[in-house]
Amino acid sequence: MKHFSIFLIVLTLLSCGELQQIVTSLPQQTGSTGLSNADIGSGLRQALNKGIDKQVTKLTADGGFFKNELVKIVLPAELQKVDKTLRDIGLSSLADKGLKVLNSAAEDAVKEATPIFVNAVKQITFADAKNILLGNEDAATNYLSQKTNTALYGKFKPVINKSLDKVGATQVWSTIISKYNAVPLTNNVNPDLTDYVTNEALKGVFTMIAVEEKDIRNNFGSRTTDLLRKVFSLQDKK
Repeated sequence: MKHFSIFLIVLTLLSCGELQQIVTSLPQQTGSTGLSNADIGSGLRQALNKGIDKQVTKLTADGGFFKNELVKIVLPAELQKVDKTLRDIGLSSLADKGLKVLNSAAEDAVKEATPIFVNAVKQITFADAKNILLGNEDAATNYLSQKTNTALYGKFKPVINKSLDKVGATQVWSTIISKYNAVPLTNNVNPDLTDYVTNEALKGVFTMIAVEEKDIRNNFGSRTTDLLRKVFSLQDKK
């Protein structure tokens, strides 16, 4: 009883502002799990990093984009008519090569740009980690995309441009477009291939990260660390 009286006196002496400051300084816990918002955020970052390590690296292999139907870069509408016209006039092999070099450029670029994604994951902060954890199967990946896509595009585009040159895509498509524009009764085209491949490559990277996030959410065996097991056990109970 004596201790309780002392506690009441302390509460009386403290101002509301001071009490609020004390409460604010306490770690925010999620239910009875003992996991803070920061803990959950760390778990989400770990899941995204696992997606990069396990899934995105597959994109850097020969055929990583071209042989993967989830991310294979197909021609935009403007170039589909180019593709069809070339095939109609007996240049199918050139059309095939044009499609392959776009995918090869993306594969080459992802190899160089993977550290960009790793760094982005390290720096990302989850404003409401619990809601993301309890969200859709790809909620963390979508959050990463929303927060980093614009900045990543700026860093990724010059890498794509370099890769297009490296794999010979620029020369191949220069030939393709010249051949097409020389066909009578066709409208000349001049697509921005660097912009297109950059956006498609980014989309492919986020697609593969989402594949791993979904696996971690649905497959207990994919939670390969204590933190992943603790954090994602919360979403199992939702």
